[in-house]
Amino acid sequence: MELKGPKIKDYIEKFTVKPGKKVNLSDYETGWVQNEKMKELGEERSKDLLVEMLERDRTALAAVQDVLWSSREYAVLIVLQGMDTAGKDGTIRHVMSGVNPQGCSVHGFKVPSAEEHNHDFLWRYSKVLPQRGEIGIFNRSYYEDVLVTKVHPNILSDLPKKIGTENDGFWEGRYKDINAFEKHLVRNGTLILKFFLHISKEEQKRRLLDRLENKDKYWKFSVADLAEREFWNDYTRAYEDMLEATSTDIAPWFVIPGDFKWVARTAVAEAIVTAIKGLKLSYPTVSDEEVKRLMAAKKKLENE
Repeated sequence: MELKGPKIKDYIEKFTVKPGKKVNLSDYETGWVQNEKMKELGEERSKDLLVEMLERDRTALAAVQDVLWSSREYAVLIVLQGMDTAGKDGTIRHVMSGVNPQGCSVHGFKVPSAEEHNHDFLWRYSKVLPQRGEIGIFNRSYYEDVLVTKVHPNILSDLPKKIGTENDGFWEGRYKDINAFEKHLVRNGTLILKFFLHISKEEQKRRLLDRLENKDKYWKFSVADLAEREFWNDYTRAYEDMLEATSTDIAPWFVIPGDFKWVARTAVAEAIVTAIKGLKLSYPTVSDEEVKRLMAAKKKLENE
């Protein structure tokens, strides 16, 4: 099927949370598609288009990553957030499948260990930041510390009372800490790309049921996911507050429509490729003297 009409990259700006703008997630479509004809196909048939649409993006991403890796000027940090079943794992698997694994790392963050819990909330993330030349992916991130902890403040009950969650300005302070942390990273050569995979409650229900209807997917289901679903509205408000407070000019948030997985993956890929291209990187140059040595080596090999 030939795809007509505007490309997803033309809509990236539409998905961007403007700094300082009030965020209401109901204003962002979860089932957005670029073409009415696609919408009629449904998810199963649209999977046939996934290879065609993503292959171009994977090829482009592999190319820009090669320049990123060789130049060693910038690091790229990709942050993926979303409700349970939003498709973070699948996005990583499909979008990043063509990159050089030597220059890419993925870190998922579960419940903090005792050691991590006894440090400041940014400590465990700062330890695994990408080096220059690398793409680092955070599957969930330090933003969990203004999401899960905001919905369940009892998690932070061991903080000193003077600075605990019951104090006015606690969450605003954490937002400021995150913004300062990201500003520091950007000033030191890290490109930060933040994606919120936005799915509807109905789509989450469908995906959870899909896991329960297929024995091969039982391992994906967690009773905890069902328990957290009860807090859907609380998480929505926490996400809105977080997006509003931490979408900045240097590290904006992208609210990616996630009900159609192939749309989400292509939009993320387009945004990553566009952003890395925007760095205007180039391969390292070789001096005239080094070129002479290389040509001498070439001649020697040819004459063997």
